Amino acid sequence: MKKLRLINVLEKYRALPESVRQYLLVTANYWAFTLTDGALRMLVVLHFYDLGYTPLAIAMLFLFYEIFGVITNLVGGWLGARLGLNRTMNIGLGLQIAALSMLLLPTAMLTVPWVMAAQALSGIAKDLNKMSAKSAIKTLVPKDAEDKLYRWVAMLTGSKNALKGAGFFLGGVLLTAAGFTGAIAIMAAALLVVWLWSLVNLKADLGKAKSKPKFTQIFSKSDKVNILSAARLFLFAARDVWFVIALPVFLASQLNWEHSSVGAFLALWVIAYGMVQSIAPSLTTRKSVPDGRVATIWAGLLALVTAVLTLAIYSTWVAPQVALIVGLLSSVQYLPSTLHCIAI
Repeated sequence: MKKLRLINVLEKYRALPESVRQYLLVTANYWAFTLTDGALRMLVVLHFYDLGYTPLAIAMLFLFYEIFGVITNLVGGWLGARLGLNRTMNIGLGLQIAALSMLLLPTAMLTVPWVMAAQALSGIAKDLNKMSAKSAIKTLVPKDAEDKLYRWVAMLTGSKNALKGAGFFLGGVLLTAAGFTGAIAIMAAALLVVWLWSLVNLKADLGKAKSKPKFTQIFSKSDKVNILSAARLFLFAARDVWFVIALPVFLASQLNWEHSSVGAFLALWVIAYGMVQSIAPSLTTRKSVPDGRVATIWAGLLALVTAVLTLAIYSTWVAPQVALIVGLLSSVQYLPSTLHCIAI
């Protein structure tokens, strides 16, 4: 019975238009990568906290992840146009497998420089993968269908964060059940299967530009787009400083939460983050593309919530954990990322 269902699913898949099949392949590829990327973040933070690393030392482990991610994000579109999205997607997967393999060494050999190098590869892989998936949408949506593009990107962004949240939970569970090395090995093996499948099925010319773009074209000719891109850089840097490192360490060290509990809490938060982003068109009271004014208003609300959260944590009239959780549940935080992405 299960075999017949699988055959029916495969037949329906083959009946889809070629462009849709390619998009589904890219999306599934992206989802698998995002799941393991979220799990890897949680594994590294909790494992090295257990080994006695200070929060600052743990932050150093992610320094190259962020730096090389930013650099890759800068040149990723140029690479995708020259090489094709299939190649950038597969290169990203291959680099992530290499990064995971580097962490399979005995604990005594996992020095800070070595882990930073592995995280650098992972940062490059993440942005190549993300760029390829989001660019694939634009190849399917007509240029005059901006409203549809807005909704599709919102759904993709939401699904990304939901899967990243599931990855946080997976990382906490795998660390508890299989240990650090076992968890890394399981993820590397699973991603290897996805990579081989991707190498065989993704079209060679997916997203490849007919003319070779120049390297100088990595910057937009629009000053507004370049300013917005810089704003996103600060937005993501600020988010990762406290969310990827400070928050898990705080929950484990100050509240004495178990690894699985930390992973579950962060998973639920990021999944909620993704759900709000996926319905951003409704929350912004418009299903058409938001303009700069809308993005500015929501960014201002985000800054206000963040300021109030900071004051509440340092005050004596409310418990820090209460202020933190209430602040995290403020859905206004979830929208600027999607709005900026659409505006660009």
